[in-house]
Amino acid sequence: MSDRLRDVLDAAACGVFPPADGGTTVVPQHSPRDAGVLAFTAHSVVFTDEDPDWVRRTLERTDCDALAATMNARFLGAFMERTGRRTETIDVLMVGSALPGGPQLELKEVDDPDRPRVVSSRRRRNAVRVWAADGGVLVMGRGVAGRLEVAVEVDEDARDRKVGRALVAAARRMSGGEPVWAQISAGNARSLRAFQAAGYRPVGSEALFLRR
Repeated sequence: MSDRLRDVLDAAACGVFPPADGGTTVVPQHSPRDAGVLAFTAHSVVFTDEDPDWVRRTLERTDCDALAATMNARFLGAFMERTGRRTETIDVLMVGSALPGGPQLELKEVDDPDRPRVVSSRRRRNAVRVWAADGGVLVMGRGVAGRLEVAVEVDEDARDRKVGRALVAAARRMSGGEPVWAQISAGNARSLRAFQAAGYRPVGSEALFLRR
């Protein structure tokens, strides 16, 4: 498999995954901002500029199932201590292919820097753009390895109107032909259902380590 993180992601977006051999591949960071772990079925990819031998030695010391070692709290804690970085949650990683045509709801591009979802996106992504709709906002930007990432924030009084589903579906029509990625906390069942209903599919899990 490729030793470039973007190649790994592009392949996964097309349904081509690393071999399910219980192994771990270490690839360089795409940028100084992002380091982390991707866990696919029976294979993990660690993207870091740390010594690959350190990664493998540390995984051996976790004393747990090799298929889950990269997402074990002991390894993630050692990674944070080694790099001085922080992580928030282990997310479900989902991807949606591009759709033809324009968005099927009215969107207006806005500058809304104070919304929590926008603040979070600007910490994690470059070239962030924000669109407002009746009941919520759509946020898109360039995240891990330059992939196109989407996040949404739905107003509380619009929760039962399927606004989230409509917003993430719109992102697939606004992607310029490339796949759209989303990182969703595993406990956020409402958001997971919205993305799945809009045609996104889970491809693995991700722990992202950001600089403090």
